[in-house]
Amino acid sequence: MIGPRAALRGAASRLLSRAVGRVYSIGIYEGPSPLALAPAALASNPVLTLRDVTDAVATGLADPFMTRVDGTWHMLFEVVRWRGGTRKGVIALATSPDARVWSYRGIVLEEPFHLSYPYLVQDGSDHYLIPECSQAGAVRLYRAAPFPTRWEHVGDLITGPVLVDSSVFRRDGWWWMLTESDPAHRHATLRLFRARDLRGPWREHPRSPVVRDDPSRARPGGRVLCLGDRVIRFAQDCGPAYGAKLRAFEITELGADAYREVEVVPSPVLEGSGRGWNRSGMHHVDPHPAGPGRWIACVDGWRATSGPHRTLLDWRRGGRRRAAATAPAGPSGGEVVSW
Repeated sequence: MIGPRAALRGAASRLLSRAVGRVYSIGIYEGPSPLALAPAALASNPVLTLRDVTDAVATGLADPFMTRVDGTWHMLFEVVRWRGGTRKGVIALATSPDARVWSYRGIVLEEPFHLSYPYLVQDGSDHYLIPECSQAGAVRLYRAAPFPTRWEHVGDLITGPVLVDSSVFRRDGWWWMLTESDPAHRHATLRLFRARDLRGPWREHPRSPVVRDDPSRARPGGRVLCLGDRVIRFAQDCGPAYGAKLRAFEITELGADAYREVEVVPSPVLEGSGRGWNRSGMHHVDPHPAGPGRWIACVDGWRATSGPHRTLLDWRRGGRRRAAATAPAGPSGGEVVSW
């Protein structure tokens, strides 16, 4: 039973979500291949929404990654938390016996900076997490201690001012990392790194950036798949708008001095449905084999929102700007706006 405090958080989440312009939720898809997915027949999509978050006032859920351990599916995902008039991403956990019906378990990782895109990877018996934390100026590696409720920072893999949605995979005795790094924040540059060990040292590939000036295919959009002799990566198509749809690319050449990819057709592999929870766009997928000729995947989608509640943010922003204009300057001599 939901207590009064959780019910109040839920009501606040729904109000604020209408003010921020987009509401992201999480669903479950299935199909005969990771490139041919549709809503899962036995899942009531969306399977996780703002209503499920009981320990925070949230304005969105996105970027799900999942893994199956000891017969239970575990999903980590971004919760956009609202606190003190600001929004910041944290990482939360949900579990499921069948990957179709999910139970929210709570926030498991929070830092002073924004977190999202909690890329799960296993190396030996250890479970690792590589969340997007570009505000920290690094691609940070966390190890489960223990899995899945506690994560400790064990090192920085690479550093730089813009490192977004880093996605790693293992191939031919090497670890490879794709990360978006457009300094203009247009989601238009994809860089490639490799290392013998997950913890590094990581070195940039001589062909990097492997995508330049192309927001329609640079930003990663989910787990990189190694299927026999094929390597498939998913990319957000941010050409029309951020998170509009998802495309797939097969990496046909990958070596010390080589990189080549071609788009997989049909394209896009996921996009907005035109109605319901994902009517406006989809920008993430994490597919897993679920038996002979079957795949199951966690996805996210969003719907645009508008209405009179937008004035809540306009009022708060305007009030802060007026207060900042009349207040003494801080140590840096500049204005600070928390939104």
